[in-house]
Amino acid sequence: MDVRSLLDGNDIFVEFKGALTEQYVCQQLLSETSYNPYYFTSPSNRYEIDFMIQKGREVIPLEVKAEQNLQSKSLKAYVEKYHPAKAIRFSMSDYQEQEWVTNIPLFAIRWLT
Repeated sequence: MDVRSLLDGNDIFVEFKGALTEQYVCQQLLSETSYNPYYFTSPSNRYEIDFMIQKGREVIPLEVKAEQNLQSKSLKAYVEKYHPAKAIRFSMSDYQEQEWVTNIPLFAIRWLT
């Protein structure tokens, strides 16, 4: 990819940055952690979770955000229905613990334990 696409906001990069960010997260999970990511969609197809990982007997939903906008309607719906012990969102924002989700910066995926 031409560096100008990243720096100048090329239309193609802007259109696909969500997919590119999800691909980056998947690659990091596979190469830098011991987790195997899975995809989840609700039985009614009303929402989807970007990735699910299993840690022991615990299933952890993972949401990926390519921008500073941290709204995660699908993740919130999953948390409200299934009540996982934790939920994680990867984004460009700083580390932040909220009541129902922990935000982890994209660069810190390798430290996911």
